[in-house]
Amino acid sequence: MHDIPKFQDANLQGKVVLVRVDHNVIEDQKVQDPFRIDVSIGTLLAIASKGGKLILMTHVGRPKNKKTGAVTLSAKTSVEPIVRYLEKKLFIKFVIPEFIEEPEKGYVGIDTSINTLIRKLRAGEIDGIYLPNIRWFQGEEGSGPRTEKFAAQLAGLADVYVNDAFGSWQAHTSTVRVTEHLSSYAGYLMQHEIEALEGVFNPKRPMVAVVAGSKFDSKIGPLSALLGKVDTLLLGGVIYNAYLCAKYGISISGIEEDDLKIAKGFLEEAKRYPGKVLEPPYILESDTMDGKLEGRYRVQDVRTLKPGAKLGYVLDVSEKSFDEAALRDPILGAKSIFVNAVMGYAPHFSEGTKALYSLIDQNKSAHKMFGGGDTLSEFRRILPGTYASALEANDYYFFSGGGTILKAIQEGRVTGLEPVKALIASGAKNR
Repeated sequence: MHDIPKFQDANLQGKVVLVRVDHNVIEDQKVQDPFRIDVSIGTLLAIASKGGKLILMTHVGRPKNKKTGAVTLSAKTSVEPIVRYLEKKLFIKFVIPEFIEEPEKGYVGIDTSINTLIRKLRAGEIDGIYLPNIRWFQGEEGSGPRTEKFAAQLAGLADVYVNDAFGSWQAHTSTVRVTEHLSSYAGYLMQHEIEALEGVFNPKRPMVAVVAGSKFDSKIGPLSALLGKVDTLLLGGVIYNAYLCAKYGISISGIEEDDLKIAKGFLEEAKRYPGKVLEPPYILESDTMDGKLEGRYRVQDVRTLKPGAKLGYVLDVSEKSFDEAALRDPILGAKSIFVNAVMGYAPHFSEGTKALYSLIDQNKSAHKMFGGGDTLSEFRRILPGTYASALEANDYYFFSGGGTILKAIQEGRVTGLEPVKALIASGAKNR
């Protein structure tokens, strides 16, 4: 599998194993959807069964202010709820260490105070260690001496490194630089996700992709790549709004000039693939973003809008769109469907998403691939029964990281992802 070293081939007996997971599932200081935790448990149990001693690390939210650079340590981005959930699932105890904090800069690094815990871990006196939110540390992001020092500190905790955080594709210290210091391997989840990506890169045809998002600039690379790969592409969210403005010369509240400019470029590219972009004809216009308020929203038919028309906030695709043959036929006739999309402004505007997911579920012959935290959370919220059945169904696959899939699509190969490249390099060095 792309020469990626697998942790099951490593000797872990008595070894301290540093595991990068993607347990970024905290909302309102609670584990809202445990999917990303649950899919990592197989790796954790296998490491323990091979005699490995666990140290876990994950990021939670965005504690760093991008404008000021200040890092805020708070209960909102703490790993505490994750640890409590894991303890109930695995019947073992994890210790969360604390470190020296520099005001507005987060933890300086990993100091020698952790050495006592490491000794207890090796001696079997404690079950495991779960590091604080890895983004609380100054050296996790960026580059330079601070990140190099942090990589060495992380590596100093363990004998072996395992990356099971498929959803964390950024080239950060905990996903890439630590591999320069330790023998490094892919966990079960990482392996399964990479294998599952073959369904995107080499799909059964015809293939439909559904992509939505709040900013066009973060999706333009993957969308351009998808145009050449899929048979049909369905857009939603602000991306679709910007596309409509660019194509039909209308105005929609909230669409910024930057998004419109990118949408115009995408539109020119889409002209090379006539009929490939599916356009939901019915959209839901609202006077306010505060909720779906009686008398303050209406359905608009895109086909009747004149150039220069000015709309309020377009916050969803109407469910009526999915009664149209132009949308129903490609979805019901597809052999592969990839979804990284919430069509409306949740939680108040969900009828488009519900209609889309319900229609996709009617296609029992397609390989259905869903990815992205928001996508899976919305699926679970609006169609809990269908979601529960899909988790066990052979025709569904739920990726733990939607952004990672889009990045891999943009790169054109899974080995273009920096964490994957780092694992391959580590494996080649240790052969």
